[in-house]
Amino acid sequence: MADTSNSHTIPIVDFQKWANGSVAERRQIAKELTEACRRVGFVYIVNHGVPDDLLQQSFDWTKRLFDLPQDKKMLAPHPPGPYVHRGYSWPGLEKVSQYIHKEEDDANAADAELRKVADCKESYEIGSEELESQPNVWLPDEVLPGFRDFMMAFYWKCFEASKDLLSALALGIGLEDDQYFLRYHNGHGNQLRLLHYPPVETEKLSSDAVARMPAHSDWGTITLLFQDECGGLQVEHPNSPGIFMDATPVKNALVMNVGDLLMRWSNDYLKSTLHRVTVPPMDSSRAETTQQMTRARYSIPYFVSPNPDAVIECIPQCAGPNNPPKYEPVKQDDYRRMRGKLQYSETQADSQ
Repeated sequence: MADTSNSHTIPIVDFQKWANGSVAERRQIAKELTEACRRVGFVYIVNHGVPDDLLQQSFDWTKRLFDLPQDKKMLAPHPPGPYVHRGYSWPGLEKVSQYIHKEEDDANAADAELRKVADCKESYEIGSEELESQPNVWLPDEVLPGFRDFMMAFYWKCFEASKDLLSALALGIGLEDDQYFLRYHNGHGNQLRLLHYPPVETEKLSSDAVARMPAHSDWGTITLLFQDECGGLQVEHPNSPGIFMDATPVKNALVMNVGDLLMRWSNDYLKSTLHRVTVPPMDSSRAETTQQMTRARYSIPYFVSPNPDAVIECIPQCAGPNNPPKYEPVKQDDYRRMRGKLQYSETQADSQ
């Protein structure tokens, strides 16, 4: 059942009975998931199918990766430019924003303005080994033995969990075919991101001298987020634009949110919500001198996107005479390139 108590503005949906439940139980889960995606755009999922021990291993590997010396991490550098998202991004390289590029815009001026406030984080991007347009950039095996094999197995385990969510969403919005979205998702267009937010002075974050991850929406279909216990993720309040609420970590749960393409598919029936990472709640038990620094934060988002050549257009069931389609059809790869125009500069320095 979904948790609708006042203690969680973001609902919790339990998927325990999805795989082997009755038709009625599956429809109830689909209804709860879809209502959360309509009302908030974010939802906690428990019993999601990714084993707890595998999640713990994924965070252990993530910490081992970012604990490497900088020169070792730089053996797998993110490629120049904004269109291939793979390998290691050092602090300050990526700039997340809600910037929507238009042909008449001066991209260089927009890039300079956005980068006046640097994002204080580092990440490592992984995709399918079969997506030729975005080849993976791996560390040499001897630098972190076993990392590549584990992460590829984890990548596909996350895709298995995402397929249940996509099926439930299809059912929840009233499609007779619960495999509708899966016909557009073979898993090769997805992206696994390992994220580390190093400790930073809270005053610098609060004053916007630096950022962790500014407010933005995700570009794809859905995102699965696994976060540590640190906190710091915030979601825009559904009834109060500009006001953000904490997405407090829930043990053994993932956070799922709707992406832009699913919102377009559903003609705004489902909500792609702004979210950000900022100052986490401070631990009052810590010493006064350390309270001025944030804790290190680790998170692992898994971005589920349609196949690159998939054309996203309004589902007929989501439109009608009084609710015409709001968006023109768009190819996934074209939308990704438009949204990612200034995420990475065309040229980049060799270090932070």
